[in-house]
Amino acid sequence: MKKIQTLCLIYKHPQILLGMKKRGFGVGKWNGYGGKPQGDETVEEAIKRELTEEAGINVLDIDKVGLMEFYYGDDEDYLEVHIFKSYDFEGEIVESEEMKPEWFHIDDLPFDSMWPDDRHWMPLFLAGKRFKGKFIFDKENNILEKELIEIDNF
Repeated sequence: MKKIQTLCLIYKHPQILLGMKKRGFGVGKWNGYGGKPQGDETVEEAIKRELTEEAGINVLDIDKVGLMEFYYGDDEDYLEVHIFKSYDFEGEIVESEEMKPEWFHIDDLPFDSMWPDDRHWMPLFLAGKRFKGKFIFDKENNILEKELIEIDNF
């Protein structure tokens, strides 16, 4: 069964805003902001709401750059993650119950404390490319298989 998720990285060259996940799935990892759509929300509406809830900001622009499928262990469910990039926002970035924000220079991203797939697709993200991919993880979140391709459009 597919579970739809959103992920957004705020990119102000040469820095990216990441959040340290404080609870739930992915706790202890640096990640972009996001979550799942509620009700009949589109993925675009969901990512805007999530950024407001988790970081206290309103994004002024979003650009869909990635679509990924993630499979974990023997679980039949998988995540379909819509990845967005934003360059501008309004409001003050705040820490929430779920995420602790921090800006990172693109040459000093904390890959050892991020999901292992990030180091594979992040170069495409930083280069302004669009991409699709599929990652299969074992129960310890090690990558067993990966597919990643650059695309023109969604």
